[in-house]
Amino acid sequence: MISFDNIIRIENDSRIPKYQQLVQCLIENIERGYLTVGEKIPSINEVSEKFYLSRDTVEKAYNQLKKQKIILSVKGKGYYVARNVSQSKLKVLFLLNKLSNYKLRIYNSFLESLGTTAKVDLHLYHCDAKIMLSILEENMGAYDYYVVMPHFKDDKLRHLNINDQVTEALQRIPSEKLVIMDNVIPELGEEVASIYQDFKGDIYKALKEGIARLKKYDKLVLVYPEKVLYPYPSEIKCGFQKFCANHNFDFEIIPTIYPEMELEVNDAYITIEENDLVSLIKQIRDQKFQMGEDIGVISYNDTPLKELLGITVMSTNFKVMGETAAYMIKKHKHEVVKNVFNFIDRGSI
Repeated sequence: MISFDNIIRIENDSRIPKYQQLVQCLIENIERGYLTVGEKIPSINEVSEKFYLSRDTVEKAYNQLKKQKIILSVKGKGYYVARNVSQSKLKVLFLLNKLSNYKLRIYNSFLESLGTTAKVDLHLYHCDAKIMLSILEENMGAYDYYVVMPHFKDDKLRHLNINDQVTEALQRIPSEKLVIMDNVIPELGEEVASIYQDFKGDIYKALKEGIARLKKYDKLVLVYPEKVLYPYPSEIKCGFQKFCANHNFDFEIIPTIYPEMELEVNDAYITIEENDLVSLIKQIRDQKFQMGEDIGVISYNDTPLKELLGITVMSTNFKVMGETAAYMIKKHKHEVVKNVFNFIDRGSI
């Protein structure tokens, strides 16, 4: 166990509280490598006696370090260093519901915009509220910011925007330390920073933007996956239905692009999953139809490959979403912002 004789410095004349001086000393020495993970540190009584501090002062410092997950206590054995720290960097916990091309683009944009002044830890919770709760509980108080992308599923694999238990857990995080991405949770209040998609309104407005091209088609078909591992917001389906009803389009919603589809001239398809898009394009080509002439194709969420293939898309701007979240952290903003959503016509309708 390390001796504190030449490490701890308590300035009696300083206006910084003594417990905070002790916290800073411990953190600085962990950062410099004088204290390492797993190393035992002196007890509360030992520090109190050595530096003429009240036991309450030392206990307050240790409790703060425990809350930040920097030290831990082992019953009957004492206190130990739990993790490395870096005082020079912001510590950010980034919670993603799934690992996909789109989510990674948001994450990478966030990292790039935040720069090297922050240390970001990425965790996946697979749309499972229990996993998210476990991650939050384990890391409560350990980070300067918590960036959360809330998308969940119920027992029937239906999409949920939020879970009551998760809401309660998020309410325990100080509002100035929380950033919600890709969604909005009204229960958290307007003081929590949020960058969200309006899934129902976005698809409605995007389809309306492309209505001149869509009018040549007899039927619009939304391929909305059902009972998938990572379910999609039902608001997408609601926005599509509302658009078709308001603008007198015949429409159908199917769960997937089946093998040997009965494709009809003057139908337009809107796909969400990559596999459905690939299968649809292949069948259009195999059946000698012309994409954008005989059969229309729109894909939800843009990728570089879709741009290369000339696929018309409706998509949020993932890069902007990541940049906006980073900006809010750097500038200490607490705003609720709707992310940019675009209709990009590339000729496939």
